[in-house]
This record gives sequence, structure tokens and C-alpha cells, in this order.
Amino acid sequence: MTAQTEAQSDTPDKPGLAWLPLFLALLILVVMTVLPGMATDDDGVADHTAAMLLFGAMSAGFVRGVGFVPRNLIGRVLLSGAATVILFLLACLRLMQNGRLPPIF
Repeated sequence: MTAQTEAQSDTPDKPGLAWLPLFLALLILVVMTVLPGMATDDDGVADHTAAMLLFGAMSAGFVRGVGFVPRNLIGRVLLSGAATVILFLLACLRLMQNGRLPPIF
């Protein structure tokens, strides 16, 4: 097996627009621009965990959403559509814990 064949088999995602991660990234962008207080606690102090999860999801969503698929396995995992959704859900759980989102469960 040649190196080129191995490189092709390591890349599971096809480049191209991924609408769900792109939509989530745009949603986070708009909400955090309009309501930056979402990432604060009850005292108005910045909640760094919520901000990290939100902006991690936004970053991964934009990278994967516009069609970029890293060749490196670690980059491919951290900047995937699945990572976007997982980070977004964790951010929502954190915001529900802080009382910034109504509890769904």
C-alpha cells in the first residue's frame, strides 16, 4: 500500500459544506454578539467554562462547516461536526446549570 492510498483511507470526511456545524457556529455567533451576558453567572462574573465550550463549538463549527477537513487525526477529531454538536450540548447543559437557559430535562 502506498503512502497516498493510506492518506486517502485516513480521511473519512469529504470536504464540502457541512450545514449543521455551520448553522450552529452562526447561531452561537449571533447569540453571543447580541446577548454576551449568556456566558456569565448569577453575579455577572464571566463563566469561563461556558465561554470555552461555546467558542470551542463555534470554532469547530466554522472550520468543519466551510468544508475544511484536517489531515491530522487529532485536528480532524477536534474540528469535526460531532465535536461541534458535543461541545454545543455541553455548553447548553452548563448554561442550564447557571440558570441562563430554562431547564429542558
